[in-house]
Amino acid sequence: MTVSAEQEPGGAPPAYPTATVAAAPSRPPSDTGRDRFLDVVRLFVMALVVLQHWWLPVLVREQGGLDAGSVLTSEGGFLLTWVSQVMPLIFFVGGAANMISWRSARGRGVPASTWFARRLRRLAWPVVPLAVVWIAASHLLVLGGSPVQPVLVGAGAAGMVLWFLAVYVLVVVATPVLVRAQERFGGWVPVALLGAAAVVDLTRFGTDTQWVGYLNVAFVWLGVHQFGFAYARGTIRRRHAAMMAAGGGLAALALVFVGPYSLNMTGVFAAEDSNVAPPTLVLAAVGVLQVGVAVLSRERISAWTRQPGPARLLDRVCPQLMTVYLWHMLPISVVAGVVVFGLGIDTPEPMTGLWLLWGLLGAAVLLPLIVPLAHWAVRFETPPVALEGSPGMVRVLIAAALIGGGMLTLTVCGLGLGLSPLLGLLAVVAGVTLTRDPGGG
Repeated sequence: MTVSAEQEPGGAPPAYPTATVAAAPSRPPSDTGRDRFLDVVRLFVMALVVLQHWWLPVLVREQGGLDAGSVLTSEGGFLLTWVSQVMPLIFFVGGAANMISWRSARGRGVPASTWFARRLRRLAWPVVPLAVVWIAASHLLVLGGSPVQPVLVGAGAAGMVLWFLAVYVLVVVATPVLVRAQERFGGWVPVALLGAAAVVDLTRFGTDTQWVGYLNVAFVWLGVHQFGFAYARGTIRRRHAAMMAAGGGLAALALVFVGPYSLNMTGVFAAEDSNVAPPTLVLAAVGVLQVGVAVLSRERISAWTRQPGPARLLDRVCPQLMTVYLWHMLPISVVAGVVVFGLGIDTPEPMTGLWLLWGLLGAAVLLPLIVPLAHWAVRFETPPVALEGSPGMVRVLIAAALIGGGMLTLTVCGLGLGLSPLLGLLAVVAGVTLTRDPGGG
């Protein structure tokens, strides 16, 4: 995922220092070195994302198509989401990365528009080849005689993962303002953002005005992102982390049992409702819990990463995590299509021993497919040299709007057939193009 510190042209990305934390501030002491604790969090999130995208769908072959259901609709399925919903952690990591990157750029006198352009290019460019491959493959499969509906199921799942990038465009654009606010007001900034999320929920459920809930796409995710700023500044001490873990957990449980909230923490595939679309105060509380637990575990995690084996693993794997996130649905869709639609082997009854075996065997098959695919596709992470430069603030904000809108279109419409995926891809390409220097030729 694109949450690493800014990479300068022709160089390696600035990394985070490793520091041992006890009662002292849990922050990197400088903008050099690498904080492997954040790398472990990213790797943990990615592993659970891939696993749940294989394990949570319930696929049943029907005449000429697939019925795509979800484990989350089965009895007790909601319990899985309290473990599998880990996206708040990646916004937390992104907050730390963005704080370090922006403060470093600001210290060197880099204009905000230039910083925006670099972040947006690295965020959006890898999506272009992904969308081209999926859209082309979908059309070729249908032209070759494959049933349309299963193709659209896979293409829709591939587009589903882009919601994170659509939201992250907003996060990037908001970073300079929120960094300044964090430096001035400290912990009151996430409190204000999550307080606004509570007001949105009260309005949404109190007046049955559902569209208002989507304002929490900003308030919830930016609120969790803000905790990453606090981490980077070293203001989350162990006692703060303990209070966050306890308070977040109690708040989440109280809200779901007393309030009008769903028990599902994620809406993967066919769950009827969840705390994600749109985000709710419950999801924010879970995020506070996760950040607290993560920071409390930092000392042990950092000690583990200082061993040669884990250090080599992180150095090798972490630069490819964005690629894994974008491309992992391709092997998942191929394996699911072959097994379920081709061989007629439906997903076993959820929450059974056979279903557990299905998940483990699937993971064993997918790992040797995802690893070489990521190794090949990681070349698309670096934007072309022709896109370098600073476009100016007006152009870069238009670029952000086009990239965010294009990502949202691809999320909703998928990477399959029809005009909408093409328009979404065109918007992303146009946005990326606008991030280049207009005088660069």
